[in-house]
Amino acid sequence: MNVIDLIQNHNGTAFSFEVLPPLKGTGIDRLFRTIDLLKEFNPAYINITNHRSEYVYKDLGGGIMQRSRIRRRPGTIAVAAAIQQRYNIHVVPHILCSGYTREDTEYMLLDLQFLGICDLLVLRGDKAKEDSIFRPTGDGYAHATELIEYINRFNEGYFTDGSPIESPGTPFSYGVACYPEKHEEAPNPETEITILKQKADMGAQYAVTQLFYDNEKYFNFVKRAKQAGITIPIIPGIKPIAKLSQLNIIPKTFHCDLPQTLTQELKKCKTDEETKRLGIEWSVEQCRELIAYGVPSLHFYTVSAVESIREIAKQIY
Repeated sequence: MNVIDLIQNHNGTAFSFEVLPPLKGTGIDRLFRTIDLLKEFNPAYINITNHRSEYVYKDLGGGIMQRSRIRRRPGTIAVAAAIQQRYNIHVVPHILCSGYTREDTEYMLLDLQFLGICDLLVLRGDKAKEDSIFRPTGDGYAHATELIEYINRFNEGYFTDGSPIESPGTPFSYGVACYPEKHEEAPNPETEITILKQKADMGAQYAVTQLFYDNEKYFNFVKRAKQAGITIPIIPGIKPIAKLSQLNIIPKTFHCDLPQTLTQELKKCKTDEETKRLGIEWSVEQCRELIAYGVPSLHFYTVSAVESIREIAKQIY
């Protein structure tokens, strides 16, 4: 079964979450502890993020700096395989345009097929930190729709150079991202809907939203999507606020608004522990309203929030 089957066959609102591959050299035990804390809620699937390489600078002394590229969080495919083997939970690795050539992407698809992993979340990914605008790596893909087009072609039995695949494996199913408050680079909300419609028409089976804290923005987005003829499930992405610093960091990093009521309550918090409790309370009410609305699934972003998500899941599942 693929993600859409798991969601549609689930009794009630499905639960899923996203994890990051461990930092280079730190081992996988901490990631396993995250899954151990959340597996009791019967996750339909686990997403594994993907990260491009980036430039780092090392001081060699004498005013000389050495620039080199490193990938801080390698191992998306290996982590997906490790989770699948250890927990027998469905895994969905992210596949990006960002940081990958067309050949890199092709080899990733082949490796995933060999492992029996045939669900993907297809994303453009972030621009490199040193770039002012997104630039493909080498001959890589510039947009998620270009990457989807290639995955479809791969599913049809062709490599990126057009040559036939002698023994095509199981075709890939995939979901995509969407942005209820619009992507930072989208010129207007209508463009966001147009792009999502294009992805759905090309074969995306579901969409997962960027995190948000105002359910009305999600409801409005879903309404506009339906009016545009988009019929795929739109899964809300949830990330509980857990630290005082996130009052300013989250809107800046994820380009989403915090409701005035939440902002006022956050400003009353004096410690991270108070903030964490408020974040749990807000997310529980947010999730209960979303479940009442009839969402097929809730997807949680775990970074800095695993304990909060466990408490939220205990109250709503």
